[in-house]
Amino acid sequence: MATRLKGKYQAEVVPALQQKFGYKNPMQVPKLEKIVINMGLGDCKDNTKALENAVDELTQIAGQKPLVTKAKKSIANFKLREGMNVGAKVTLRGTRMEEFFDKLVSIALPRVRDFRGVSPKAFDGRGNYALGVREQLIFPEINYDKVEQIRGMEMIFVTTAHSDEEAKELLGLLGMPFAQ
Repeated sequence: MATRLKGKYQAEVVPALQQKFGYKNPMQVPKLEKIVINMGLGDCKDNTKALENAVDELTQIAGQKPLVTKAKKSIANFKLREGMNVGAKVTLRGTRMEEFFDKLVSIALPRVRDFRGVSPKAFDGRGNYALGVREQLIFPEINYDKVEQIRGMEMIFVTTAHSDEEAKELLGLLGMPFAQ
């Protein structure tokens, strides 16, 4: 079953990128490899119920259960011990990744207050893009009444592009609304 994003990629994005960057073979055209969603839960280190709620919300958003990340070392100033739960992350690939990207671009981002587009400067130099969201309420799966605390999350879009220019063009053609 092909998703809407996959059809758009094959019909519009591949020919446009081949023409712009002069790729001879369609297999050279960069593509979206995976999306990693990370949610910092440092405030939940003592409260297990809040941790469970955050993990449930991330599960609803991503469509698969996240991995709870633990502290690698103790930091006394933050009252943090090695092995405490400090976050949750999920890696999306394939169909789930395509569906999430489509949902993010067409439904979630337009729901952000005063939205003027995402920053075109958040590329890492190797063709990967990082996007931070201040609240999880922009996703349609989250029930506003059941949210106990507003949490932000980071999303990393990993592409096979070799440069930031190629990655920006790829994500832009896929529908990412970059600010001017």
